Amino acid sequence: MSVPQRIAITGASGLIGTALVGHLRSEGHTVQRFVRRPVVASDEIQWDPKTGDVDIEALRGVDAIIHLAGVGVGDKRWSKKYKAEILNSRLLGTTAIANAVNEVKPQVFISASAIGWYGESGNRSVIESDRAGDDFLAAVCREWEGAADLATGTRVVKIRTGLVLDPTGGALGRMLPLFRLGLGGKLGNGKQWWSWITLHDQIRAITFLLENNIAGPVNITSPNPVTNQEFTSALAQAMHRPALFPAPAIALKIALGGFSSEILGSKKVMPHALTEAGFNWDYPHITSALTALIPE
Repeated sequence: MSVPQRIAITGASGLIGTALVGHLRSEGHTVQRFVRRPVVASDEIQWDPKTGDVDIEALRGVDAIIHLAGVGVGDKRWSKKYKAEILNSRLLGTTAIANAVNEVKPQVFISASAIGWYGESGNRSVIESDRAGDDFLAAVCREWEGAADLATGTRVVKIRTGLVLDPTGGALGRMLPLFRLGLGGKLGNGKQWWSWITLHDQIRAITFLLENNIAGPVNITSPNPVTNQEFTSALAQAMHRPALFPAPAIALKIALGGFSSEILGSKKVMPHALTEAGFNWDYPHITSALTALIPE
């Protein structure tokens, strides 16, 4: 975006949001962050995703709204209560923001989703036009994207994000301590496909979607998904450590509960929309990506 724009972001304190805010500001854009408490700074906008309240007046004149907020799917065991929280945080929050979009009419509304949309895909490659799966997270993604579609008269982009890699957080951040101790290894049988992207390319992809006239669902993943065994082997190599200690599927199910299905499940997701639009990844391959991400 050559012309500085005014961009409002929910989930601005998360892994992706924090990096995105910093990047957009470095590019000369004005960024406003949604907060759930009373505002204390000029760059904040108050909202309450549970009640649907959004400070519409503070949003007037905004060029783009990026909605990233939602509780982490891997933060707690999937009790019935937490599964409801996962769904409601996305459904209620996205509905509130979509309604705000209809009030202030930005040029573009980018709303988070996830590759969980596809459910279990095994060894089959899937793209944006493939139907939703039938497991819990696929159902969540259907509701999530349906709420985003309540926004009308604005370009709407639904970003189906894969496994975002950064040493400061997310799945990679959790795996690093074990691998540093030489205790890492494949998860389950290691044959499940992991569709990943570096945080660096995630931010570049979102910026690309702001700048280009693309609408609808967009997979944000590397064009080169890998099996879990390939991933863990590349991680061990980047860290100069062995990968000798596989985590049996039963142990993961006991430790993680329902979320183990996301670790052990297979999603071979291809970023068809980004590829067709001419997006270029800085880190399309897992070996070079992990080498760049892991400090010596």
